[in-house]
Amino acid sequence: MYYKSIIETIGNTPLVRLNKLAKGVKGTVLAKVEYFNPGNSMKDRMALAMIEDAEKSGILKPGGTIIEGTSGNTGMGLALVAIAKGYKCIFTLSDKQSQEKIDILRAVGAEVIVCPTNVSPDDPRSYYSVAKKINRETPNSFYPNQYDNLSNTKAHYQTTGPEIWEQTEGKITHLAAGVGTGGSMCGTAKYLKERNPEIISVGIDTYGSVFKKYKETGEFDEKEVYPYLTEGIGEDILPKNVDFELIDTFVKVTDKDGAIMTRKLAREEGLFVGWSCGSAVFGALEYAEEHLGKDDMMVIILPDHGTRYLGKVYNDNWMKDHGYVESIDFANARDIIEHRKENGGLFTVEAHKTVGEAIKLLHSGSISQLPVIKEGNFVGSITDSKILRQLIENPDLRDKPVSEVMDPPFQFVGMDNTLDVLSSLINKDNKALLVRDQNEKVHIITQHDLLMAMTR
Repeated sequence: MYYKSIIETIGNTPLVRLNKLAKGVKGTVLAKVEYFNPGNSMKDRMALAMIEDAEKSGILKPGGTIIEGTSGNTGMGLALVAIAKGYKCIFTLSDKQSQEKIDILRAVGAEVIVCPTNVSPDDPRSYYSVAKKINRETPNSFYPNQYDNLSNTKAHYQTTGPEIWEQTEGKITHLAAGVGTGGSMCGTAKYLKERNPEIISVGIDTYGSVFKKYKETGEFDEKEVYPYLTEGIGEDILPKNVDFELIDTFVKVTDKDGAIMTRKLAREEGLFVGWSCGSAVFGALEYAEEHLGKDDMMVIILPDHGTRYLGKVYNDNWMKDHGYVESIDFANARDIIEHRKENGGLFTVEAHKTVGEAIKLLHSGSISQLPVIKEGNFVGSITDSKILRQLIENPDLRDKPVSEVMDPPFQFVGMDNTLDVLSSLINKDNKALLVRDQNEKVHIITQHDLLMAMTR
């Protein structure tokens, strides 16, 4: 058996279990390794679909030119399809993309135009605007527009979703994927949810992107938009391929955490993958540590190959220059817990106990905050400073149940969250964080813990 052209080898990528990195997670965590596609990324799937749909509709004619704004991987997929079908390619990229991506696109015969990153999408210099301008000025050209072309979603609905369903024998309970154009997440989620509506989809976003806040509030907040370095996920626009109804929740991941996890995937799992893959795994594991049960099965889509990032996340000097190599002893929440002297365990107070009893517990434990529990669940929190203010205003609160004065519960975070993320999550509204280890024991991390870790 042989294939008539390289594009016939697109799809049918393997599922690989994560072992070391998912050690503390209940259930099974699998990676859909998309670099087995011929262009080394999942974008091959939608590139083929967009071109073939354009041919069927008559938009793309023989000898035409394909023009697209891309982060690199879509361009590679389109270039392979163009070679097989006899089209020319012109691609625009933002200047934050790796040199490897630019070199690879030129190696397969594409013309590449590099545009500035730090401009708005409608700025005439942005890679979106430049691609559209070239399309208008080039006869017999086709602008696929991966962001709004629903063939993108359709490709994953028709291929990625069915593959995952078959490979897991229908046992998948959670899908996690980075969200950029939205096609891979939404197409895959649509198919899987049609087979089992109980499947939960977890979108991985990055700081500097609008997705998470838009999902949670319906507000497009321009204050959320700022430059970031991670390639392939997050956006400063709302692509039509992002169907927020198909994404149950979002987890944001910093550039640094994504980069460090990318290197861990190579060293600890043998998966030489791209930067957004590290972001997807970091965010997915953070969610999984809190939400997955022993019978659950999560599939994480890993979009591309590590060769695109040899000059960035796999370059020690580049990592050090960007502050992505930890120089302190305590790298993450796990290290803080493991190195902290035992203090008799986590102090908690039952919701039905009185405020007076809670104050005695704060005093006896020499602590400033307490998680509030009810029937074994974390339902709230109290802090000494707030209780003091409330008692000054109303001394009778001493005899009231804690449930009447408590604040929302402290936020749970993953054991692999690094110090910069932990410190960003502790603020005036959230005085501490909770983590659950592999033995289901809950630990608290306070500002004091972070200060001790940073000064070691």
